Amino acid sequence: MWAYTITGPAACARVDVPTPDEPDVPDGHVLLRVLAAGICGSDLPAFRNGAFAATPHGTAPGAGFPLHEVAGEVVVSRDGTLPVGARVVGWAPARNAAAEYAVVEGAGLLPYAGHLDPAAAIVLQPLACVVAAVGEHLPAFAGRDATVLGLGPIGMLFAHVLKAGGARRVAGVDRVDRSDLAAAFGLDDVVTASTARWVAGLAPAAARPDVVVEAVGHQVGTLTDAVAAVADRGRVLYFGIPDDPVYPLPMEQLLRKNATLCAGYTREKRAALTGAAAHLERHPDLAATYVTHVLAMDELQRAFELADRPAKGQLKIVLTTP
Repeated sequence: MWAYTITGPAACARVDVPTPDEPDVPDGHVLLRVLAAGICGSDLPAFRNGAFAATPHGTAPGAGFPLHEVAGEVVVSRDGTLPVGARVVGWAPARNAAAEYAVVEGAGLLPYAGHLDPAAAIVLQPLACVVAAVGEHLPAFAGRDATVLGLGPIGMLFAHVLKAGGARRVAGVDRVDRSDLAAAFGLDDVVTASTARWVAGLAPAAARPDVVVEAVGHQVGTLTDAVAAVADRGRVLYFGIPDDPVYPLPMEQLLRKNATLCAGYTREKRAALTGAAAHLERHPDLAATYVTHVLAMDELQRAFELADRPAKGQLKIVLTTP
């Protein structure tokens, strides 16, 4: 079968590898014919840095690396809840979705509605992460003010879920101008600036958001900015993926504000996907607004280069297979 993989810093290429067969599918797993795969912000460090960032010991990454957002058709099943022929969406934990076929754990997949095409169905995976994080960590945000730091694909979904869930006002901060998409995602205010510049410009007596979502990740500064921005007794949800095992924390500010710091990681994946499907059913126009670029899988190099240069009007980039 064909597959794509990272071959070096900012470089990926097609490889030919053996096609998985029934003996290659462990209990609780399925073999998918990949129909679509999405690029997540957490995939970008592997693209930028190549194999040395891809694996713990610097070995070459496997076929299909590094995509984990997947929609596909089940062709072999060892999960009794996912029959052969089902079209499913969710996680490819081995990050092997840039391929013709992929062996995937069934617990991270959910059959999706038949009216969705595979590129639109991809929205359910990142949306599941957001719905799960909000449901677990922000139980009382209705009627409160929220600010999302980072208005990339994940940050915009946070804005949408928070506003749809009853947040009084939702603001967003990003270096890229996102004003053109603000109304579609429930943003009342959009600030085009770095988070550090935005926080530095807040007047001492200015009203602070009750909820701050850090949706940038990959460096330490935005967590500090989130703590500085949140209101007394507010809550900071750290969602951005950390690139370092230990982060410095402005503990005195957190303490004196009596604020709460929590983090979002999706554990119950199928339940999260079910919640995302319910949200998408209530907001059927979301997928078309969210997926801004659909490219063929053989354009993976170009897709990564686009994703690595955020731009106005650009959100989720999805790859589809023949």
